[in-house]
Amino acid sequence: MRVAVECKSPLLQKSLELFLSKYLCSSKKCDIVVRDEECLNDVRCFYISSEPNADLIKPFSKSQLILELEKKYKELYKDFLEPQVAQEEDELYESMDFSILEQRIEVLTQEYKQNILRTVKAFYEK
Repeated sequence: MRVAVECKSPLLQKSLELFLSKYLCSSKKCDIVVRDEECLNDVRCFYISSEPNADLIKPFSKSQLILELEKKYKELYKDFLEPQVAQEEDELYESMDFSILEQRIEVLTQEYKQNILRTVKAFYEK
């Protein structure tokens, strides 16, 4: 997620830059633009205000900001993200070798079976 911050309020601008330092990039390359003015013509706009129609209502915490931005990002790019995640999971599954796991399960199953048989034999021998 790449975020640009464009606020009229210098205090809000600086706070958001500190909160979002690892996500910041230029407004030309960003996925989401955070603003303190409502913008109707840009779907990438994330509006912060004390008004009820804002994407995030002031005051807010850093965690609230990040969660809402991630929600907005997923909403905007869901069609792009879902196939990519599914493909990565398929590739991961195909690259895994389950033979070691299968051998370990087989050994544990044999040990369990032997313990049950020993317990049953010990019970009937008394």
